Amino acid sequence: MLFQDDLLFAHLSVGQNLAFALPGRVFGSRARRQQIEQTLTDMGLAGFYARDPATLSGGQRARVSLMRTLLAEPQALLLDEPFSKLDATLRSQFRAHVFAQITRQHMPTLLVTHDPADVPTGGRVIEMGDWQR
Repeated sequence: MLFQDDLLFAHLSVGQNLAFALPGRVFGSRARRQQIEQTLTDMGLAGFYARDPATLSGGQRARVSLMRTLLAEPQALLLDEPFSKLDATLRSQFRAHVFAQITRQHMPTLLVTHDPADVPTGGRVIEMGDWQR
């Protein structure tokens, strides 16, 4: 589950936050570090391993939080407006990256959003109406 707020561990670096989610099958500090560095590069955050999460922008924090969730390789995913803190260009790029990972991992995903552009190709939309009637 990924909430709107990033919920990063303040006492851990960016890399340590990502390492927290790595599955046990990624064994050894070198292999773990390599996967984290590759993930950071894929997110456009190369060189951020040692950064303090408090020094990140809101969009950077959102990307780290979402990538931490995906690194855990969950069997299903619930996303609550995961792209809302990103600017339009970054939102489009990161959205494509996330949807590609979800597809590659065959992960059932429920995405809550107010932005119709967040719906992936082939995604099903369930609109919530006014429930106060």
